Amino acid sequence: MNKIFIPILISILFVFSGCGDDHNDVVVVAPTATTLFLIDQDGMSLGGVPYICDSMVAWSATRPNGEFTFFEPDNCTFDFTGLSGNYENDYIHDDIIYIVDDLDRGKGGIPYSCEYFGASSTYLDGSFNYGANDACTFYL
Repeated sequence: MNKIFIPILISILFVFSGCGDDHNDVVVVAPTATTLFLIDQDGMSLGGVPYICDSMVAWSATRPNGEFTFFEPDNCTFDFTGLSGNYENDYIHDDIIYIVDDLDRGKGGIPYSCEYFGASSTYLDGSFNYGANDACTFYL
């Protein structure tokens, strides 16, 4: 009985142990945060602008230096209540907002849609059109 049982046990162990390693390890890459800034037509920071991104659970506000952080490919919605909008890039009547990086380079080509203005993409200098008291979602 033992003569039959031992070879069967060895065969079972061999089958279940496999024949080598195929190195199919799964690598999980953690998302990295991206930080951009909102500034106005005078180059001043736009702090306190409410925003929420897909990766957030609650609304936040841009920091005093205009900074906001997100994880790509987040969609981030900004509430521009209290601003008169940007229709004609008119420095006297419009509140022009720019999205820039940490070196003040405009972030052009970001698609977005606003409740009142509609949809478009940011200009090369990072500015964009929006309506008075508008809320805009940027597809970052």
